[in-house]
Amino acid sequence: MQTYEVGLVPGPISIPPELRAVFQINYGSADLEEEFFALYKECESHLGEILATRNRVAIQSGEGMLALWSALKSVLRPGDKVLAVANGVFGYGIGDMASQLGMEVEVVGFGYDDVPDPQQVREVALRFRPRLVTAVHCETPSGTLAPLKEIGQICREIEALFYVDFVSSGGGVEVRVDDWFIDLGLLGSQKVLSLPPDLAMVTVSERAWSVVEEIGYVGYEALAPWRRGIEDQHLPYTHNWHAMAGLQLATKMILHEGLSAVFSRHARVAAYCRSRLQEMGVELYPVREEICSPTVTAAQVPKGWTWQDLDKALREKGMVVGGSYGPLAGKVFRLGHMGNQARQELVEQGMNILEEVLRRGK
Repeated sequence: MQTYEVGLVPGPISIPPELRAVFQINYGSADLEEEFFALYKECESHLGEILATRNRVAIQSGEGMLALWSALKSVLRPGDKVLAVANGVFGYGIGDMASQLGMEVEVVGFGYDDVPDPQQVREVALRFRPRLVTAVHCETPSGTLAPLKEIGQICREIEALFYVDFVSSGGGVEVRVDDWFIDLGLLGSQKVLSLPPDLAMVTVSERAWSVVEEIGYVGYEALAPWRRGIEDQHLPYTHNWHAMAGLQLATKMILHEGLSAVFSRHARVAAYCRSRLQEMGVELYPVREEICSPTVTAAQVPKGWTWQDLDKALREKGMVVGGSYGPLAGKVFRLGHMGNQARQELVEQGMNILEEVLRRGK
């Protein structure tokens, strides 16, 4: 299997040795042991502290996309109105997901190089009156970070649920679930938490739980069993004890470092990465650095290069980064500096390799 000394892919990110170690242990059965349920409760408490919420957290076995589908299916019926606030691949994509489920979807779009304008969202929301409003905090394919609180306030005004994908920001950037009125907050283990893509997490408000019970969705990804599953010690399937042990340690590491220190580290590394790119003449995407995320940097493929040629040249030097998707495919490449990869020495090493490659040429 090919591995790379300098991994700056924006997920799944590299796993530090201390987290890899927990996957070498033989655990008991998550269905039978009191210890597992205590472990789950501790992880839920840690996530609540990291995400600034008192809401319950459903921690499910599966990759981060499971959380996106789970939340949609658990609170909607075909024909329900969904307002998709979109400023990137995932924002538009969530609207497409809701359409595929038979919802009446309206998209308020802001392209791929901007963040949502709350006033425009309000105007559409007041006219359309959706049951659910969806938004993405960090649009990983374009590296933007959207403001959320005002959109959350709009959701309260129109009595809609607020569904937010913070898969690529939670844990590395301030996320305040309760203060931002987020009813369904979505997280994946393979980003800032620096774990394999084994867990999908959903913070669920009391307002959302009421709707979950009303809808009564019973599929594999249904949220309903997680409201009392831990207290009743009855889960819908055998859980991934190894992944939960990893989550316990990952969240402990974040809390031990301190949230303010973690957020500052991500911001510093992001600023360094962008400064070095600009010194090389590589244009950021988007060009407005103030809307860029501290967890991922997107940049335009340099003139005279194709993405395929750049990717090949970097891999030959032991470095791997990410391309992009949708309309940005082949035009934008991305550097993931989140979680275990938000380290100055790693990003500096990566920038040195990129500079050497660009100086040498194809």
